[in-house]
Amino acid sequence: MNAPKIQNRYCPYCRKHTQHEVKRVSVRKIKRMLASGQRRFKRKMRGYGSFPKSNPRDRAKPTRKLDLSYVCKECGKGHNIGSGFRVKKFELVKV
Repeated sequence: MNAPKIQNRYCPYCRKHTQHEVKRVSVRKIKRMLASGQRRFKRKMRGYGSFPKSNPRDRAKPTRKLDLSYVCKECGKGHNIGSGFRVKKFELVKV
């Protein structure tokens, strides 16, 4: 997937559409480490003797999540949109 390096986007700080520079952000760890589902999963993975579920390393996703950061050229503030998306190839292209 190719995306332009500079995009016209809405800036929530300027409250208008301005040019934004797109930056690729590294993938973070699990965002909701204390979420009830994650706590339940960790408790289940403790198990007794062996794993009650198959080892999570074997259940890896085929692609990594990509997060994009947008930096406004007028005010210089950055923001993200959504929680990223999955893609195998991603390239920022000068237009």
